[in-house]
Amino acid sequence: MRLLSLEDADRLLTDSAIRTPSIRLARDGAVLPESCYTRRATLAGKALTGLVDPRLALDAFRDGATVVFQGLHRYHPPLTRLVAELELALGHPCQANAYLTPPGSQGFAVHADSHDVFVFQTAGSKQWQIHAGEGGRDRVDDITMEPGLCLYLPTGTPHAARAQATVSLHVTVGINQLTWRGLLRRTVEGLLPPDDHLPAGYLDDPATLSSGLADRLRGLADALTQADTKAAAEEEVRRFLTSRQPRLSGGLLDQLAGPVEDTTRLRRRPGSACVVRDHGERLEVLLGDRAMDVPGRLRHAFAQLRARDELRPADLPLDPQSRVVLCRRLVREGLLQIIGPARAE
Repeated sequence: MRLLSLEDADRLLTDSAIRTPSIRLARDGAVLPESCYTRRATLAGKALTGLVDPRLALDAFRDGATVVFQGLHRYHPPLTRLVAELELALGHPCQANAYLTPPGSQGFAVHADSHDVFVFQTAGSKQWQIHAGEGGRDRVDDITMEPGLCLYLPTGTPHAARAQATVSLHVTVGINQLTWRGLLRRTVEGLLPPDDHLPAGYLDDPATLSSGLADRLRGLADALTQADTKAAAEEEVRRFLTSRQPRLSGGLLDQLAGPVEDTTRLRRRPGSACVVRDHGERLEVLLGDRAMDVPGRLRHAFAQLRARDELRPADLPLDPQSRVVLCRRLVREGLLQIIGPARAE
């Protein structure tokens, strides 16, 4: 998979009408003011701000500024797919940025990120200084990144990087970890007592506050011992798999392809989620950005959908009308996409 080329970076910078905050510039450890490389414009009579002026941005790049493309997973398809698949594999939110640095330049001073980072060098070379040991005080390791290499930086690793003799382009994929602390906070939140007011007069009689607090802590402790950890874990999965970015690339073409028929060739959309929870008479299907509620009689059909990358409605263990209706809905929901027309049997 080609993550990001110099041609891609050129198109984004000069030919895409990119705006801040999707882009920023930095030089010698300082972020440049937006006024140095943006302009105003109007569209349908409404003002646009933060629009990158390609000429100004190229001038700044020529003077040593690093161009940072932020949130590339939202608008660059190869990274959209990669991040979607990573999120499903890891169960953690992910993001992608890219850094275009002129020869011999450095955009940022030594710093540490609050999340794990994978670095992919896609053009040129860049020398990285990795400050190892607790707090980065033990030693400094120098690593030269070339195209095709990947570097992993755990959370909090101090680092800095400088382009070498040629322009450097690298992509960073950040893993914004979900934590046990967060899960505990969300679980305990549902066990807390009603949000009653503190008693009047507690400033003069703190004992009323301490006794009331003790009662509520005992109640919370009892509730914690009876907490349904299975339900809390299932809710955490549901929360994650109903809050991702929608996966609808190609949805317009699916609509233009015409209605799905029994022999239409379909496939699972890359990076799409399909987690099925069986509640007996009903199934809940988690699709990444939403949940579907469907009859329990569809459980075997969804087992087929989860097991296969490609299929036709005719492959599903349902009557002809039901399987076509189901597949048409799953195309609209984004789980399936059309890859070929219906064919005569």
